[in-house]
Amino acid sequence: MSRNGLLAALVASVILSAGCATAQEQPAGAAPAIEAPAAPAVAPPATVAPAQQQPGAQPNTPAETGPSTAMELTLPHDLSPWGMFMAADIIVKAVMIGLAFASLVTWTIWLAKSLEIFGGKLRIRRAVRAIGDAATLKQASRALGRSGGPGALLVRAAEEETALSAGALDHVSGDGLKERVTSRLSRIEAAASRRMSRGTGLLATIGSTAPFVGLFGTVWGIMNAFIGISQAQTTNLAVVAPGIAEALLATAMGLVAAIPAVVIYNVFARSIAGYRQILADASAGVERLVSRDLDFRIVAPATAMASE
Repeated sequence: MSRNGLLAALVASVILSAGCATAQEQPAGAAPAIEAPAAPAVAPPATVAPAQQQPGAQPNTPAETGPSTAMELTLPHDLSPWGMFMAADIIVKAVMIGLAFASLVTWTIWLAKSLEIFGGKLRIRRAVRAIGDAATLKQASRALGRSGGPGALLVRAAEEETALSAGALDHVSGDGLKERVTSRLSRIEAAASRRMSRGTGLLATIGSTAPFVGLFGTVWGIMNAFIGISQAQTTNLAVVAPGIAEALLATAMGLVAAIPAVVIYNVFARSIAGYRQILADASAGVERLVSRDLDFRIVAPATAMASE
């Protein structure tokens, strides 16, 4: 009985020692099982970095060509007036040349007409003074002599008409002579006014049409800008700028041609109106001299008859 109990106690002790050994080996074996996944968790970053660099190395070619293409599109253009003119379309160039010629014509007319109006006013004022100081038509003719200008023409025309009507003055009144003299003087006035106004109509034409001609160049330049956008398939400033620049230059040249033309035309209109007034004063002075000569022609025979 005691032997069997000893044997049972020995078996129980062996089983207990085997269970403790198993329990001690399981934690030691579990630690490697947990640490094993930790090693691959650190390894992927080392393998991912080359993977990220490998795809990055291939797009380097587009990345390098992209900026160069953008630089080519945004290269600065020569936007000076001459550069814009040279880069403009042939139609816009023709518009600009026409507007530049119109501006040249405007300033040429201004210079020539200013000298003409100044000289004309100076001559007609002298004629008005001579006519006003004269007592008879012959005195006025002698004062003016062979000088040119409308004032001298007025006096000579009155003298010619008086000489042509001298034979009829003994039988008729002088009203017919006055009408004929007035008619000739009015024609001389009209001719002098037309001659002085010559060239101002061109200024009016330039002033009224130059803005629209410039607007035509503007529209054409904007059309070229849109055509450039459609061809390049981009709205980059380098594509749009040339067309817009030539359009704005055409507009500016239209204004440069139109504004001086309008201002100069208005100045000349006032100056010519003043010239016509002085010319009318000279014509009125000649008519007074003719009327005075007729009156003294009637008074002189009556005085002679009374003295007899």
